[in-house]
Amino acid sequence: MSGLAEFLAQDGAIVEVRIAEVRGSSPREAGAFMLVRGTRVWGTVGGGQLEYMALDEARKLARSGAGVCEMTVPLGPEIGQCCGGRVRLGLRVLDAAGKARLAAEEAARAASLPDVLIFGSGHIGRALAYGFAPLPVRAKLIDSRAEELARAPESSEQICTPLPEAELRRAGRGAAYIVATHEHSLDFLLAQEALSRGDAAYVGMIGSKTKRAKFDSWAAGPTGALVCPMACASKGDRRPEVIAAFVVAEVMTALSKEPAKEMADG
Repeated sequence: MSGLAEFLAQDGAIVEVRIAEVRGSSPREAGAFMLVRGTRVWGTVGGGQLEYMALDEARKLARSGAGVCEMTVPLGPEIGQCCGGRVRLGLRVLDAAGKARLAAEEAARAASLPDVLIFGSGHIGRALAYGFAPLPVRAKLIDSRAEELARAPESSEQICTPLPEAELRRAGRGAAYIVATHEHSLDFLLAQEALSRGDAAYVGMIGSKTKRAKFDSWAAGPTGALVCPMACASKGDRRPEVIAAFVVAEVMTALSKEPAKEMADG
Protein backbone atom coordinates (compact mmCIF):
# COMPACT_ATOMS: atom_id res chain seq x y z
CA MET A 1 0.00 0.00 0.00
CA SER A 2 1.40 3.40 -0.99
CA GLY A 3 1.73 6.34 1.40
CA LEU A 4 -1.25 8.01 -0.27
CA ALA A 5 -3.40 4.89 0.02
CA GLU A 6 -2.55 4.59 3.71
CA PHE A 7 -3.42 8.24 4.29
CA LEU A 8 -6.77 7.90 2.52
CA ALA A 9 -7.62 4.78 4.54
CA GLN A 10 -7.39 6.56 7.90
CA ASP A 11 -10.46 7.78 9.77
CA GLY A 12 -11.33 11.46 9.93
CA ALA A 13 -12.23 14.20 7.47
CA ILE A 14 -9.63 14.67 4.75
CA VAL A 15 -9.36 17.94 2.85
CA GLU A 16 -7.74 18.03 -0.57
CA VAL A 17 -5.90 21.28 -1.31
CA ARG A 18 -5.08 21.49 -5.02
CA ILE A 19 -3.46 24.26 -7.06
CA ALA A 20 -6.13 25.09 -9.61
CA GLU A 21 -4.38 27.95 -11.40
CA VAL A 22 -0.96 29.59 -11.48
CA ARG A 23 -0.13 33.04 -12.79
CA GLY A 24 3.53 33.97 -12.92
CA SER A 25 6.07 32.22 -10.70
CA SER A 26 5.04 29.80 -7.96
CA PRO A 27 6.76 27.05 -5.93
CA ARG A 28 4.54 24.31 -7.42
CA GLU A 29 2.69 23.73 -10.68
CA ALA A 30 -1.05 23.63 -11.35
CA GLY A 31 -2.41 20.25 -10.32
CA ALA A 32 -0.07 19.82 -7.35
CA PHE A 33 -1.98 18.93 -4.20
CA MET A 34 -1.75 18.06 -0.55
CA LEU A 35 -4.13 16.30 1.82
CA VAL A 36 -4.90 17.52 5.32
CA ARG A 37 -6.40 15.42 8.11
CA GLY A 38 -6.25 17.18 11.45
CA THR A 39 -2.56 17.71 12.21
CA ARG A 40 -1.47 15.19 9.57
CA VAL A 41 -0.42 16.24 6.06
CA TRP A 42 0.39 14.30 2.90
CA GLY A 43 2.04 16.08 -0.03
CA THR A 44 2.79 19.78 -0.50
CA VAL A 45 1.65 22.80 -2.47
CA GLY A 46 5.01 24.51 -2.11
CA GLY A 47 5.72 25.24 1.53
CA GLY A 48 6.22 28.65 3.07
CA GLN A 49 3.41 31.00 4.03
CA LEU A 50 1.28 29.77 1.13
CA GLU A 51 1.18 26.31 2.65
CA TYR A 52 0.63 27.56 6.19
CA MET A 53 -2.34 29.61 5.00
CA ALA A 54 -3.73 26.66 3.06
CA LEU A 55 -3.37 24.33 6.05
CA ASP A 56 -5.22 26.76 8.27
CA GLU A 57 -8.03 27.15 5.72
CA ALA A 58 -8.26 23.37 5.20
CA ARG A 59 -8.70 22.75 8.92
CA LYS A 60 -11.37 25.46 9.10
CA LEU A 61 -13.18 23.85 6.18
CA ALA A 62 -13.10 20.43 7.85
CA ARG A 63 -14.63 21.89 11.04
CA SER A 64 -17.25 23.98 9.23
CA GLY A 65 -19.16 21.16 7.61
CA ALA A 66 -19.00 22.90 4.24
CA GLY A 67 -17.77 20.93 1.26
CA VAL A 68 -15.61 23.25 -0.83
CA CYS A 69 -13.94 26.65 -0.89
CA GLU A 70 -11.28 28.55 -2.83
CA MET A 71 -8.31 30.73 -1.99
CA THR A 72 -6.47 33.18 -4.24
CA VAL A 73 -3.06 34.02 -2.85
CA PRO A 74 -0.54 36.58 -4.19
CA LEU A 75 2.98 35.28 -3.62
CA GLY A 76 4.52 38.59 -2.67
CA PRO A 77 5.97 40.51 0.27
CA GLU A 78 2.59 40.74 2.01
CA ILE A 79 2.81 37.04 2.92
CA GLY A 80 6.59 36.83 3.16
CA GLN A 81 7.18 35.07 -0.18
CA CYS A 82 9.03 36.40 -3.19
CA CYS A 83 7.90 34.18 -6.08
CA GLY A 84 5.96 37.12 -7.49
CA GLY A 85 3.11 35.09 -8.94
CA ARG A 86 -0.42 34.31 -7.87
CA VAL A 87 -2.10 30.96 -7.23
CA ARG A 88 -5.68 29.86 -6.92
CA LEU A 89 -6.27 26.93 -4.59
CA GLY A 90 -9.32 24.69 -4.57
CA LEU A 91 -10.15 23.04 -1.24
CA ARG A 92 -12.53 20.11 -1.00
CA VAL A 93 -13.55 17.72 1.77
CA LEU A 94 -13.16 14.29 0.23
CA ASP A 95 -16.09 11.91 0.07
CA ALA A 96 -15.81 8.27 -1.00
CA ALA A 97 -15.86 9.22 -4.68
CA GLY A 98 -13.12 11.80 -4.15
CA LYS A 99 -10.93 9.28 -2.38
CA ALA A 100 -11.49 6.78 -5.19
CA ARG A 101 -10.53 9.45 -7.74
CA LEU A 102 -7.27 10.18 -5.94
CA ALA A 103 -6.50 6.47 -5.60
CA ALA A 104 -7.03 6.06 -9.35
CA GLU A 105 -4.79 9.07 -10.05
CA GLU A 106 -2.08 7.57 -7.85
CA ALA A 107 -2.34 4.19 -9.61
CA ALA A 108 -2.03 5.88 -13.01
CA ARG A 109 0.91 7.97 -11.80
CA ALA A 110 2.70 4.92 -10.42
CA ALA A 111 2.15 3.02 -13.67
CA SER A 112 3.67 5.87 -15.66
CA LEU A 113 6.84 6.18 -13.59
CA PRO A 114 10.08 5.41 -15.43
CA ASP A 115 11.81 2.16 -14.56
CA VAL A 116 15.22 2.24 -12.90
CA LEU A 117 16.77 -1.22 -12.94
CA ILE A 118 19.61 -1.74 -10.47
CA PHE A 119 21.51 -4.94 -11.21
CA GLY A 120 23.36 -6.11 -8.12
CA SER A 121 22.36 -5.88 -4.46
CA GLY A 122 25.84 -5.32 -3.12
CA HIS A 123 26.85 -2.27 -1.09
CA ILE A 124 26.37 0.11 -4.03
CA GLY A 125 23.08 -1.43 -5.16
CA ARG A 126 21.59 -1.25 -1.68
CA ALA A 127 22.69 2.37 -1.28
CA LEU A 128 21.08 3.15 -4.64
CA ALA A 129 17.82 1.52 -3.53
CA TYR A 130 17.76 3.86 -0.53
CA GLY A 131 18.61 6.84 -2.73
CA PHE A 132 15.83 6.25 -5.24
CA ALA A 133 13.18 5.32 -2.65
CA PRO A 134 11.60 8.81 -2.26
CA LEU A 135 11.89 9.77 -5.94
CA PRO A 136 9.28 9.53 -8.74
CA VAL A 137 10.72 6.40 -10.31
CA ARG A 138 10.03 2.69 -10.08
CA ALA A 139 13.34 1.34 -8.85
CA LYS A 140 13.91 -2.41 -9.01
CA LEU A 141 16.80 -4.11 -7.24
CA ILE A 142 17.74 -7.28 -9.12
CA ASP A 143 20.08 -10.04 -7.97
CA SER A 144 20.35 -13.82 -7.98
CA ARG A 145 21.43 -13.86 -4.31
CA ALA A 146 18.49 -13.88 -1.94
CA GLU A 147 20.74 -13.23 1.04
CA GLU A 148 21.99 -9.98 -0.47
CA LEU A 149 18.51 -8.80 -1.38
CA ALA A 150 17.46 -9.48 2.21
CA ARG A 151 19.87 -6.73 3.31
CA ALA A 152 18.20 -4.13 1.08
CA PRO A 153 15.52 -1.70 2.33
CA GLU A 154 12.23 -3.51 2.82
CA SER A 155 10.35 -0.83 0.89
CA SER A 156 12.37 -1.46 -2.27
CA GLU A 157 11.05 -3.59 -5.10
CA GLN A 158 13.27 -6.67 -5.15
CA ILE A 159 13.58 -9.31 -7.84
CA CYS A 160 15.51 -12.48 -7.12
CA THR A 161 16.29 -14.19 -10.40
CA PRO A 162 19.10 -16.18 -12.05
CA LEU A 163 18.21 -14.45 -15.33
CA PRO A 164 18.57 -10.70 -14.79
CA GLU A 165 18.66 -10.13 -18.54
CA ALA A 166 14.99 -11.13 -18.69
CA GLU A 167 14.11 -8.12 -16.52
CA LEU A 168 16.18 -5.92 -18.81
CA ARG A 169 14.32 -7.16 -21.87
CA ARG A 170 10.87 -6.51 -20.42
CA ALA A 171 11.62 -2.98 -19.21
CA GLY A 172 9.75 -0.11 -20.82
CA ARG A 173 11.11 2.46 -23.22
CA GLY A 174 13.18 5.19 -21.62
CA ALA A 175 14.28 3.16 -18.60
CA ALA A 176 17.54 3.62 -16.73
CA TYR A 177 19.93 0.70 -16.18
CA ILE A 178 22.59 0.62 -13.48
CA VAL A 179 24.91 -2.37 -13.67
CA ALA A 180 26.74 -3.14 -10.44
CA THR A 181 26.79 -6.91 -10.00
CA HIS A 182 29.37 -9.09 -8.26
CA GLU A 183 30.83 -10.37 -11.55
CA HIS A 184 32.62 -8.33 -14.23
CA SER A 185 31.54 -10.77 -16.93
CA LEU A 186 27.88 -10.34 -15.96
CA ASP A 187 28.32 -6.57 -15.84
CA PHE A 188 29.62 -6.65 -19.42
CA LEU A 189 26.76 -8.79 -20.69
CA LEU A 190 24.08 -6.64 -19.05
CA ALA A 191 25.65 -3.35 -20.12
CA GLN A 192 25.97 -4.64 -23.69
CA GLU A 193 22.31 -5.67 -23.78
CA ALA A 194 21.10 -2.40 -22.24
CA LEU A 195 23.04 -0.41 -24.83
CA SER A 196 21.79 -2.57 -27.68
CA ARG A 197 18.17 -1.67 -26.84
CA GLY A 198 18.79 1.82 -28.18
CA ASP A 199 16.01 3.36 -26.08
CA ALA A 200 17.61 3.71 -22.63
CA ALA A 201 17.59 7.04 -20.85
CA TYR A 202 20.72 6.00 -18.96
CA VAL A 203 23.09 3.06 -18.94
CA GLY A 204 25.73 3.06 -16.23
CA MET A 205 28.23 0.45 -15.13
CA ILE A 206 30.21 0.39 -11.91
CA GLY A 207 33.94 0.37 -12.42
CA SER A 208 37.14 2.22 -13.20
CA LYS A 209 38.56 3.71 -16.40
CA THR A 210 40.46 0.46 -16.87
CA LYS A 211 37.23 -1.55 -16.70
CA ARG A 212 35.67 0.85 -19.19
CA ALA A 213 38.57 0.37 -21.59
CA LYS A 214 38.22 -3.41 -21.34
CA PHE A 215 34.52 -3.16 -22.02
CA ASP A 216 35.07 -0.92 -25.04
CA SER A 217 37.47 -3.51 -26.46
CA TRP A 218 35.10 -6.40 -25.72
CA ALA A 219 31.77 -4.90 -26.79
CA ALA A 220 30.30 -5.75 -30.18
CA GLY A 221 28.57 -2.41 -30.79
CA PRO A 222 28.87 1.31 -29.99
CA THR A 223 29.62 2.07 -26.34
CA GLY A 224 29.58 5.85 -26.33
CA ALA A 225 26.29 6.02 -24.41
CA LEU A 226 27.69 4.05 -21.48
CA VAL A 227 28.44 5.97 -18.29
CA CYS A 228 31.49 4.32 -16.76
CA PRO A 229 32.94 5.25 -14.39
CA MET A 230 29.76 6.49 -12.76
CA ALA A 231 29.68 9.29 -10.17
CA CYS A 232 32.85 10.97 -11.43
CA ALA A 233 31.73 14.18 -9.73
CA SER A 234 32.17 12.53 -6.33
CA LYS A 235 35.88 13.35 -6.68
CA GLY A 236 37.22 10.12 -5.26
CA ASP A 237 34.90 9.68 -2.27
CA ARG A 238 34.21 5.94 -2.45
CA ARG A 239 31.67 5.64 0.35
CA PRO A 240 28.67 3.75 -1.08
CA GLU A 241 26.17 6.37 0.05
CA VAL A 242 28.16 9.17 -1.61
CA ILE A 243 28.59 7.23 -4.85
CA ALA A 244 24.87 6.44 -4.82
CA ALA A 245 23.94 10.10 -4.32
CA PHE A 246 25.91 11.15 -7.39
CA VAL A 247 24.60 8.26 -9.50
CA VAL A 248 21.04 9.10 -8.50
CA ALA A 249 21.66 12.69 -9.63
CA GLU A 250 23.05 11.44 -12.96
CA VAL A 251 20.05 9.19 -13.54
CA MET A 252 17.44 11.78 -12.60
CA THR A 253 19.10 14.30 -14.91
CA ALA A 254 19.00 11.79 -17.75
CA LEU A 255 15.37 10.88 -17.05
CA SER A 256 14.34 14.54 -17.01
CA LYS A 257 15.64 14.87 -20.57
CA GLU A 258 13.84 11.79 -21.88
CA PRO A 259 10.40 13.34 -22.63
CA ALA A 260 12.04 16.09 -24.70
CA LYS A 261 14.02 13.46 -26.56
CA GLU A 262 10.89 11.46 -27.32
CA MET A 263 9.10 14.57 -28.59
CA ALA A 264 12.03 15.35 -30.87
CA ASP A 265 12.01 11.78 -32.15
CA GLY A 266 8.28 11.97 -32.79
